[in-house]
Amino acid sequence: MKVILQQDVKSLGKKGELVNTSDGYARNYLFPRNLAIEANSQAMTELKNREDSKKHKIAVETQAAKDAAAKIEGKSVKIVAKAGQGGRLFGSVTSKEIAEHIKKQYSIDIDRRKISSPDIKAFGSYAVTVKLYQGVTADFTVMVTEE
Repeated sequence: MKVILQQDVKSLGKKGELVNTSDGYARNYLFPRNLAIEANSQAMTELKNREDSKKHKIAVETQAAKDAAAKIEGKSVKIVAKAGQGGRLFGSVTSKEIAEHIKKQYSIDIDRRKISSPDIKAFGSYAVTVKLYQGVTADFTVMVTEE
């Protein structure tokens, strides 16, 4: 009997998958516990629509990430910081500060956890990479200057 899983079932499959099981297992275990539904025409249509919706959402998010990467690729973000003796910064420039300056200068909202940068503790230019989406990255320069 073909069933569509409503939840993850150990040794059978993950939620949303179409699997083939024995009739007794489906009727006596899966159906009473609401772990699966029978794969009739209505359920198959709903499954197909869910998968199409998921693919469309991924395509839209990927395109948005590519657009953001095109806007920021090769550009430079200028950050002004205070310095102590010897030209060293008070503290360091964090990925949170970089994300805030990107939002101010280019109107692109980037999660700070997706920014990979070296430890910025002195003035100068630094190469930074941001991973916007799976397989979509952008490289840009962070210029740290004195007030």
